[in-house]
Amino acid sequence: MALTIFCTVMAKRLLAIDDKSSIRALRLEKGWGSLRMIREFPQRQWKRSTLNDLIEKIDETGDTKRKQGSGRPRSVRTAANVAKVEELISSQEGQPGTSKSPREIERQSNWYIS
Repeated sequence: MALTIFCTVMAKRLLAIDDKSSIRALRLEKGWGSLRMIREFPQRQWKRSTLNDLIEKIDETGDTKRKQGSGRPRSVRTAANVAKVEELISSQEGQPGTSKSPREIERQSNWYIS
């Protein structure tokens, strides 16, 4: 099981920042596609699907950076949520034996702590 996960993770190749900038320059200045880049730079061992994904992003946005707001949100810490947690915690004061763990508060509020 662990070996399978390791092999899967290692199979995915990530592009270095300097590779991304080189690919961006080749695409914008020379109009090269993924196949031409792979043929011109075989030592880089770029995968065609990886280049195609990056080229699509360059064509759409003109940049290699990820889109603003894409990806998993890292926090649910909003003013309303902070107030709700404070309310849940303070509602237990003066009532022995009614304290709740962070996980119990999580279940009650439908948030996920990661």
